[in-house]
Amino acid sequence: MKKLLLLVGLLGVGYIVYRQVSANQAEQDLWTEATSAPDLR
Repeated sequence: MKKLLLLVGLLGVGYIVYRQVSANQAEQDLWTEATSAPDLR
């Protein structure tokens, strides 16, 4: 039972870390798009 709880806890932490990394990447992409030179072609 302890192993199952540990596994669930690790999966939960992994999911939280994954979401944080995804959110940071999305914010970085948004800033890159907002601050890049406009394409005037």
